[in-house]
Amino acid sequence: MDRDVDALHVEGLSIAYGGAAPSVQDVSLRVGPGEIVGVIGESGSGKSSIALAMMGLLPDSATVTASRLDVAGTDMQGATERDWSGLRGARASMVFQEPMSALNPCMRIGAQIAEVLRIHGVADKRQARARALEILHLVRMPDAERRLGYYPHQLSGGQRQRVVIAIAVAAGPTLLVADEPTTALDVTVQAQILELLRTLRDETGMGVLFISHDLGVIGQLCERVAVMYRGRIVETGRAERVLADPQHPYTRALLESIPRPSVPVRSPLAVIPVDNDFAEAPAVLEEVR
Repeated sequence: MDRDVDALHVEGLSIAYGGAAPSVQDVSLRVGPGEIVGVIGESGSGKSSIALAMMGLLPDSATVTASRLDVAGTDMQGATERDWSGLRGARASMVFQEPMSALNPCMRIGAQIAEVLRIHGVADKRQARARALEILHLVRMPDAERRLGYYPHQLSGGQRQRVVIAIAVAAGPTLLVADEPTTALDVTVQAQILELLRTLRDETGMGVLFISHDLGVIGQLCERVAVMYRGRIVETGRAERVLADPQHPYTRALLESIPRPSVPVRSPLAVIPVDNDFAEAPAVLEEVR
């Protein structure tokens, strides 16, 4: 892994499906080496489309354009499926929201990690099991040696997510894209997974693009944040600044809509009005390097 190369550098990214108007418009993102950058917004804002575009996993009906699309230090503009296949897993990896759908229910955990190692030339068949065990230790899997022989259904949700992360980092990627990886987990396990991602970043130097709709999670994990609204980035900056002193009216409305224990019982919840004019407000883009 080259720690001097940006994990991700995208400029002017737009995504359209089936010839319709773009659902993601003019998005620019940069993730430095060893940096964790969050992307936040309500459902349908385009967050997951961006995540899938960074991995070349959008459907054939999607049209992707960008003035710059560097993923793990490689220019992927006009890349073929063969190009993306060579990049995925080796230099860029993804962690999905639901680990059970990301794992093969018919393969043991150790075999699934070993398969990634062999495909990307990290280890041969003889070495793969030992290396798979090392990676399970890396993601703090309890009783790792015994769990190499487990099937996914024999693990808890948090343990399955650790396995998915183990598979994602097995080949030493420069970029890890995490698409709401803690949404299905309870608060205690969620905190453990966030701490794991932080530790892996520190130990490996990989950059992380973290997709979420949870402002609390973004505040705990990310150094910088990009706020999305209707397919556009409306505010960027240091996470602590954006969350403490939001400048864009949509970011303010998003923060105000979070229920707070201090609000009296039966007080009306703050909501984001449908007939808002947020799209008319200029974006607040704070370049921090």
